[in-house]
Amino acid sequence: MGLGTELSQTEINNRILFHKMNRSVLITGGAGFIGSHVVRHFVKNYPSYLVVNADKLTYAGNLQNLTDIEKSDNYRFEKIDIVNETAVNELFDKYKFDGVIHLAAESHVDRSISSPKEFVYTNIIGTVNLLNASRKAWADTEGKVFYHISTDEVYGSLGPDGLFTETTPYDPRSPYSASKAGSDHFVRAYFNTYGLPVVISNCSNNYGPNQFPEKLIPLAINNIKTGKKIPVYGKGENIRDWLYVEDHARAIDIIFHNGIHGETYNIGGNNEWKNIDLIYLLCELMDKKLGRAAGESARLITFVKDRAGHDMRYSIDSTKIIKELGWSQAHNFREGLSKTIDWYLLNEEWMMNVLSGDYEKYYEEQYLKR
Repeated sequence: MGLGTELSQTEINNRILFHKMNRSVLITGGAGFIGSHVVRHFVKNYPSYLVVNADKLTYAGNLQNLTDIEKSDNYRFEKIDIVNETAVNELFDKYKFDGVIHLAAESHVDRSISSPKEFVYTNIIGTVNLLNASRKAWADTEGKVFYHISTDEVYGSLGPDGLFTETTPYDPRSPYSASKAGSDHFVRAYFNTYGLPVVISNCSNNYGPNQFPEKLIPLAINNIKTGKKIPVYGKGENIRDWLYVEDHARAIDIIFHNGIHGETYNIGGNNEWKNIDLIYLLCELMDKKLGRAAGESARLITFVKDRAGHDMRYSIDSTKIIKELGWSQAHNFREGLSKTIDWYLLNEEWMMNVLSGDYEKYYEEQYLKR
């Protein structure tokens, strides 16, 4: 699984087959933040693929993220809970999937601290149900792939130096990261035990349009705009590596089509920021965009009690995906952050619908009537 691994002739043939044939691709969690960008990317870039978005539509699942492609001929939506084994098997029987891109997960660390069992059910049991369905459906694995998207949080916490690589030992510190580590191990076990064609990626913190406003960047943008306090854990010295979500979607595309079965690929932004420095940058950009005096938004910063088990630093080494698969970022952080702010300022109705809960009515109002 190290750097420099070459494709076998079988792998080459599989990828040629994958590109030439029409595909039926399942994307789980496709109504969420990252998932919606992946769904949009595949629907628009692969018109010969049937892209099936399966989502439970929990609080973070928002079909209004996909209004621009929801009527596309090559797109379908299915509301299912991946914890329901029968529903998963019926979905595979209906669509005869050739590929799975598995993003569905409970993902908010604070919620995992208060309700850890929900994370076990969705992130571990749900993943095993998908693995079992794939194994059952793919007697012939030629041209098939099960792609599991994970997180850098499975590696634990870094000190002031060093980077997470694909061989970094797992050391999860929260119920969320523990559940994701468990699902990663099950995916690898199905490759080693059953020969299921799998790939895994572990990514750093994503940012961009459509992110649910409990997360740091959209929360800060909305609070700055509305004049509310900006909560910052501890002293704001925790460090995160930030990746623009559209760059992540392109990386997922590349790994899905060209990743070597059994391999893991780390996807990072090479873009470390202390939380407090990030918030100050957001305040600076927002002051300019809103026509406020310099420093006005920074007065909203409020330090709050630190999160339990708060990892100090994450940083990803993306050398493998860059060298082996040719991925590169298209956005630098300041440009990506400015683009993100502009999207939230231009999409007030989206934010209002999320904050009010009205977005949860969209499925019933738009889909059940069809």
